[in-house]
Amino acid sequence: MRYEGPIYRPPSEADSLLIQATVGCPHNKCIFCMVYKKGPLYRVRPVKEICEDIDEAYTLYGGKVKSLFFPAGNSIAMPTRDLAAICRYSKEKFRSLERITVYGSSQYIAEKGLADMVTLRDAGLSRIHVGLESGDDDTLKRVKKGTIASEQIEAGKIVRAAGMQLSEYVVLGLGGVEGSGKHAVKTAEALTEIEPDFVRLRTLVPKINTLLLHQIKKGRFRLLSPHQVLQETRLLIENLHCRTILTSDHYTNYLDLSGNLPKDKNRLLDEIDRALLVRFFLYSSHWLHPCFSKPLPLPRLKEEVARLLGEEG
Repeated sequence: MRYEGPIYRPPSEADSLLIQATVGCPHNKCIFCMVYKKGPLYRVRPVKEICEDIDEAYTLYGGKVKSLFFPAGNSIAMPTRDLAAICRYSKEKFRSLERITVYGSSQYIAEKGLADMVTLRDAGLSRIHVGLESGDDDTLKRVKKGTIASEQIEAGKIVRAAGMQLSEYVVLGLGGVEGSGKHAVKTAEALTEIEPDFVRLRTLVPKINTLLLHQIKKGRFRLLSPHQVLQETRLLIENLHCRTILTSDHYTNYLDLSGNLPKDKNRLLDEIDRALLVRFFLYSSHWLHPCFSKPLPLPRLKEEVARLLGEEG
């Protein structure tokens, strides 16, 4: 099997076979992403080459393949007929295949429209990973995402209407200190309209070879502190009103959150509140107080912290 350039896949695709369908990213302008900034340039691999790699994978793994992921950055942008062809060929070769997935940006999904997405579903494409990043137009414009909130919502609804699973990715902290609240609320509003199967949280980490890192060094963008990130996360979840699975399945996150919404919303908010109270545990002169020596119900813990703060004041 042949690979060119950086190959990335979501953590949820850890057990998937990776067959490269495209090279690079057709947009490649997001100021926070360094993956393809030094190339290679975007191109679609010939269907014949991709099918040859599928044949090789079949020789190696036989019928053991249950999930297949087609990198690179935006495989949904390849011609519908080509993507459908490699999906169908994969289903023919791997009889036990349960899932085929790709990365896909909203602008390319919206451009294809519902009819093309139904064609892809019928060919075997079953899940799309979409980088929503933010539902706030000001944030999307500043980071040069190449789309707007309404198009993000439209694309998400198209995927859902086509009958495919949808994972939407949110970058916590992308609005910076000044835009944190708006970023959280507008993102929650967009996700509520889309109602994706999964909401996957990622915390902003400045990367080399990005304009965003340059802006940070020049003082034109202020990163959130860990506690500010948790506060933003809380605001996001508090304003999220849809049925979805929320997870923070990534190394960049400060807190491991996972739950089904709306059922687990209060539990997730309580977990964040408890984590935020660790600030008191770490920085207060009362860090050895008995209230921190064993788990307490959150309301009782809040009462104890409030009382201790009152004693300090």
